[in-house]
Amino acid sequence: MTSPATPEKRLIVAITGATGAIYGVRLLQVLRETPGMQVHLLISEAGVLNLHQELDMGRKEVEALAHVVHNVRDVGASIASGSFQSDGMIVAPCSMKTLASVAHGLSDNLITRAADVVLKERRRLVLMVRETPFNLAHLRNMTAVTEMGGVIFPPLPGFYHRPQSIAEMVDHTVGRVLDLFNVPHALTPRWSGMKQDD
Repeated sequence: MTSPATPEKRLIVAITGATGAIYGVRLLQVLRETPGMQVHLLISEAGVLNLHQELDMGRKEVEALAHVVHNVRDVGASIASGSFQSDGMIVAPCSMKTLASVAHGLSDNLITRAADVVLKERRRLVLMVRETPFNLAHLRNMTAVTEMGGVIFPPLPGFYHRPQSIAEMVDHTVGRVLDLFNVPHALTPRWSGMKQDD
């Protein structure tokens, strides 16, 4: 008996209740158009509220961008097991509650359980944490996740490429995240060095 073909890359994307839902949606849009990619999506209840508040998008509209959708309460889902093969997970955006749950290994829903699995299996976990300013609990939780092998990636815009719109700033950040997973893209120009004076 042959098993179904495994996609070339398989990523888990979660959207939680921090501001910055555009990052998660843009990631999904790009990954959907990437050949050989399979995306597993989770959206928290607060994430659904932010999608509506910030983008006027509903749950179903966003879920349609993924290949597989999981309920955050389904802790028995495939992605809750280390035997599920993936290239890693991106939480975009990542709320401070989700960060704290991951930092302390709570696995209190499928988002934090999937993140825990990614860490224990030594795969790449990227948390696009969104809060400002940070308090000491936030900083300590980010340190804890980093010490466990996770990547803390606040979506801070760069300006050296002289973005002309919010969309360009978002694409620059999303492109940098995709670089961490070796996902090819043409979202933003590559740095080629400082301009020389004429």
